[in-house]
Amino acid sequence: MATDVHRPVTTTSAVRVEGLTRAFDGRAVIDDLRLDVRQGEFVALLGRSGCGKSTLLRILAGLDRDIEGTVLVPRRKAVAFQAPRLMPWKKVWRNVLLGLPGKPERALADRALEEVALGHRSDAWPKTLSGGEAQRASLARALVREPDLLLLDEPFGALDALTRINAQRLVGELWQRRGCAVLLVTHDVEEAVLLADRVLVMDDGVIAHEQEIDLDRPRHIADPRFGELRAALLERLGVDTAAEAA
Repeated sequence: MATDVHRPVTTTSAVRVEGLTRAFDGRAVIDDLRLDVRQGEFVALLGRSGCGKSTLLRILAGLDRDIEGTVLVPRRKAVAFQAPRLMPWKKVWRNVLLGLPGKPERALADRALEEVALGHRSDAWPKTLSGGEAQRASLARALVREPDLLLLDEPFGALDALTRINAQRLVGELWQRRGCAVLLVTHDVEEAVLLADRVLVMDDGVIAHEQEIDLDRPRHIADPRFGELRAALLERLGVDTAAEAA
């Protein structure tokens, strides 16, 4: 039995999950999982492929309800995936407004596009956008919903290195400006330490480890403490950091 309450469960929590189980063909991908995300907190979720990270995000987004347990989330939530999922037959500004109730005005889309530095491409067709531009359009589509919870499923995974750095910086700035809770699913440990207040490691369908990131912002990968946190998380993921250094 699933419970999905579209509001923060307390005045301090944006997400609360208790006893969550999701099985496929009799195998539990998520097994009695518990999770809390504070309002305004940036949480990164790491884990090996197939550990259930993206399944958890889909459940929080309301895209998968075949579950057992309790899931409490805000009514206003939005999700951005690795693939921007833009409709090729609609101009960028119309893509940003997709799914909004009623007849929202174009100005709403234009403001969101300006916020992600894409206002100049408002009238463009999706096929003319670069990978980074398409991902920013996807972010604008999420932000236009004024979410209390922003769910990001490896949104930078398909970007080249330089575009990825710029996109990470943009997401960090948007989070600080908006003040919403963020849950970022990623395979990139460095990205997690760079952006998150707290990093969770998922394994065998549960949250197996959590690490507070006690670094001032803006963060720098050359900071020795940054390197220590990165190494500790890599070890949790089964990566031999001594061999990596060699």
